[in-house]
Amino acid sequence: MAIAASAEVHPSAHVEPGAAVGEGCRIGPFCLIGSGVTLGPGVEVKSHAVVTGDTAVGEGTVIFPFATVGEVPQDLKFRGERSALVIGARNRIREHVTINLGTEGGGGVTRVGDDCLLMAGSHVAHDCQIGNRVILVNNAALAGHCILEDEVIVGGLSGVHQFVRIGRGAMIGAVTMVTADVIPHGLVQGPRGTLDGLNLVGLKRRGAARGEIAALRDLIDALSRGSFRESARVQSEAGPESALVREVLDFILGPSDRSFLTPR
Repeated sequence: MAIAASAEVHPSAHVEPGAAVGEGCRIGPFCLIGSGVTLGPGVEVKSHAVVTGDTAVGEGTVIFPFATVGEVPQDLKFRGERSALVIGARNRIREHVTINLGTEGGGGVTRVGDDCLLMAGSHVAHDCQIGNRVILVNNAALAGHCILEDEVIVGGLSGVHQFVRIGRGAMIGAVTMVTADVIPHGLVQGPRGTLDGLNLVGLKRRGAARGEIAALRDLIDALSRGSFRESARVQSEAGPESALVREVLDFILGPSDRSFLTPR
C-alpha cells in the first residue's frame, strides 16, 4: 500500500494493501479502495464509494457517494480473467454510477476519457470505450462494447445496445433506445431511436460554420435516398470538401458490428 504523504484518508475508510493513492487525494468515510487501484493526484472519493479491481483513476477526478467503480462485468461469459478499467482526468462520477471492468472477449479494458460527466445512476458496461467530454445523463445505460466518441451526450433514461458506436458530437434524447450506430453530429430521439437530423446546438457551440452545417444537411438528405452505406461510399468517392462531411462518411464506412440509425 502506497499512500502519498499529502493524501487525506478518513479513519473509517479501508484502503487495501497494494493500492496506490496519489498526492492530494481525499478519501471520505466508509470508502473501499481495492488492492489493484491507482488513484492519480488530486482524486477525491466521497463517502461510501467503492473503487476496486485493476482500476486507474486520472488526476482530479471526483467519485461521488455510493458509486461503484471497477467491479466485475455483468457478463455471463466472464470467468475471472484479468481485466482493467482506465479512467482519465477531471471526470465527475456522480452518485450510484456503476462502471465495470473489461473482459477477455472485448479487449480486456473499459476506458473513460477526460472531462466526462457521468450523472447519477448511469451505467458503463464492460469493454466500453468512452471519449473525452462525454455526458451520460441520469440513469443512462451503456451495454457492453459500446464506443462513444468525444463530446457525445446521452439523455436521461436512455439505453444503448451492445456494440453500438456513437460518433463525435452526437446527441441522444431522453428515454431513447439506441439499437444501431449513430453518425457524428447526429440527433437521435424517440422511444425506439431514429436519426432526427443534426445536433445543431452542439455544432454551433463548437463553432461550426454555416456552410459546414449546410453541407451536413445535404449529406443526410443524400444518405436517406438509398442504402446508407452504399450512398456514403458514393459520396466519399466524390471527394467532399467539408471536413465534417468527410468525418461522417469515414465513420459510416468504418468497421462496425451494427447497422445505422437512419432518418424516418
